[in-house]
Amino acid sequence: MEENTSYPLMYLEDDASKDVSELIPLLSSEDEEQFNKEETPKTLPILPLKNMVLFPGVVIPITVGRDTSISLVQKANKSSKIVGVVAQIDPKVEDPKQKELYSIGTVAKILKLLKMPDGSTTVIMQGKKRFSLDTITKEKPFLEAEVSAYGSSAKQSITDKKFDALIASIKDLANNIIKLSPNLPSEAMLAIKNIESPGFLINFIASNMRAEVEKKQEILELLDLEERATLLLKRLTKNLQMLELKNDIQAKVKTDIDQQQREFFLNQQMKTIQEELGGNPLDQQIEEFEKKAKKKKWSSAVKDVFNKELGKLKRMNPASSEFSVQINYLENLVELPWNVYTKDNLDLKKAQSVLNQDHFGLDKVKERIIEHLAVLKLKKDLKSPIICLHGPPGVGKTSLGKSIARALDRKYVRMSLGGVKDEAEIRGHRRTYIGAMPGRILQNIKKVKSSNPVFILDEIDKVGNDFHGDPSSALLEVLDPEQNNTFHDNFIEVDYDLSKVMFIATANNIGTIQPALRDRMEMIEVSGYTVEEKIEIAHKYIIPKLIKDHGLKSADLSLEKKNIEYVIEQYTMESGVRGLEKKLAKIVRNTAKKIALEEKYQKKIKKERISSILGKGISKEKYQNNDIAGVVTGLAWTSVGGDVLFIETSINKGKGKLSLTGNLGNVMKESATIALQYLKSHPKLIGLQADVFDKWDVHLHVPQGATPKDGPSAGITILTSIASIFTQRKIREKLAMTGEITLRGDVLPVGGIKEKILAAKRANIKEIILCQ
Repeated sequence: MEENTSYPLMYLEDDASKDVSELIPLLSSEDEEQFNKEETPKTLPILPLKNMVLFPGVVIPITVGRDTSISLVQKANKSSKIVGVVAQIDPKVEDPKQKELYSIGTVAKILKLLKMPDGSTTVIMQGKKRFSLDTITKEKPFLEAEVSAYGSSAKQSITDKKFDALIASIKDLANNIIKLSPNLPSEAMLAIKNIESPGFLINFIASNMRAEVEKKQEILELLDLEERATLLLKRLTKNLQMLELKNDIQAKVKTDIDQQQREFFLNQQMKTIQEELGGNPLDQQIEEFEKKAKKKKWSSAVKDVFNKELGKLKRMNPASSEFSVQINYLENLVELPWNVYTKDNLDLKKAQSVLNQDHFGLDKVKERIIEHLAVLKLKKDLKSPIICLHGPPGVGKTSLGKSIARALDRKYVRMSLGGVKDEAEIRGHRRTYIGAMPGRILQNIKKVKSSNPVFILDEIDKVGNDFHGDPSSALLEVLDPEQNNTFHDNFIEVDYDLSKVMFIATANNIGTIQPALRDRMEMIEVSGYTVEEKIEIAHKYIIPKLIKDHGLKSADLSLEKKNIEYVIEQYTMESGVRGLEKKLAKIVRNTAKKIALEEKYQKKIKKERISSILGKGISKEKYQNNDIAGVVTGLAWTSVGGDVLFIETSINKGKGKLSLTGNLGNVMKESATIALQYLKSHPKLIGLQADVFDKWDVHLHVPQGATPKDGPSAGITILTSIASIFTQRKIREKLAMTGEITLRGDVLPVGGIKEKILAAKRANIKEIILCQ
């Protein structure tokens, strides 16, 4: 078998002290020529070989196992000792026929027949010359065939520089392969060096190189010696490359193993030193986990998970990458406040008093909190409400959450959702990721050490979404009272009860909140403040807070209500009080500076001083006298509260064309078209003939062209403006209007009425027309 034939010539002698040339018979050019001159017998007994090819001049041992092969070698050994050796195409065939044998073989002479201790027979034979297998004449007891000489006339010796270089390259490659192969004896290099005949050198190396039978057979069948040498060179080059690659890989693996062993020994030494100094930190940490676990009020399911994961940690190698993840997981598991609740303050009067202390107005929200406390007082066990406070910026939505926590005696936690785009921020990362951590919901619960805090989800309308997932969809589970008692965090992987958490979401624009999410929350509108409310808020809350924050005393500064109103009217334009606080802070800072510089100043702040500190006031929308027909005052809602706008219409001779300017949106343009169409359909309402509209072009404009305007609420204002210009009748003084118009002339309700009324009051308007 081939595995017994890596430089198999070594089988010939057992005495290691013999010269290499005696162990490996080296064929000279004369011997090769003698072999080629010998006549090829006409018939030969055929010995099929399963996985090797015999080359002329080469000596190999063959273990024969088939009965036919044993009888063949025994008979041949007693007679001429000459046999024909042919490789099988398929080594699996036990009884090969002619079509299952290669057509070119080697005439071989049996040198020795050995009976091995295990009972098998080994025959040592030497190839002489090649033959062509013509016809099988006999199959029993072994194969016999008619054969003919093959390649005897081909030139076996070449003498030129190119061929010499080729042979030298083959020798070098063979020597390199022997050096890199630990299982090949170094004597083989000496053998190659001593081979004179190029033909025998090619046969010797081809016979012993690592290659498939078909590739060796291909070399055997080539007639031209130079072609055989070139093909052998290619095969050897490939073998050398594979050996080098294999040795590189083994060297790298050995380096890695050496590094791991080094780290292991160092860790063992460190462990021993740590034990000498007073215990292993890992054992101490495990002991700490077990202590904390005993105090936990968790369910049996959570306890089982903890024990399983702790057992896994004990079996882990501290040097592995998963070790830190496991430590982090167990830390989070024991730090979470499982079934830990603060006791609610059920004194309704005290709670109401706290809410009133902190915030002026906002009666709807306060009422909802008191209702929840009342039911909790009666029922003792109640799922917390999920409230969404929506309204313009600066009206106190976020600070109200802090007041609710104070009123209920609960812990307070706030989480800003503005710009959150990754679902993992809510639900956590899976533990397979490096640097995995729980979602921010459970992180905040862990931080406040209570499972029933007041949890503010700030700016819920500004949640984004991208390829990482949709956080607003992840919030559906958090904010659903039917689901959030089994909230699943990807990192913790154990259900956590959020049903006792009072979630309060805040938003400016509920239009951008996902409908399914909006449906789960109790929407409470926190509308803008009136001037009177702002004066009270500034007087009771903002100014005392600013005096305290700036290190002053209440005696250092006095601001009357009429002057607060002056600041509101002249320097702010908002629904909330954030801008007002900034302006008042500037006044307080100015006073603090004067005290610090020991300058004289008036403690009572008057309008003149306010103007010198704050500069020129902002121009606000004021009512404009309707001296001209076609000008009508409308009311609009903006994100910072209500606003006054003016609709202007003019007409000129033409064909009834309608032009619209002032940066109007599609809905507002449609309102103008509907208004004109209604008047065309009902001209008698304003005492006109139907054809008058076809003789005049209408141009409608809304001033402040840089500001985009849209919505249906200017419908009746536009209709009134067009009617006014066509009839040349002026609008009543100090009158404003809002409402959507239909083609039938119905006035439909619109939103933002409170803000619009406040805007009208600021503009000194006395009468408002709106839908009943």
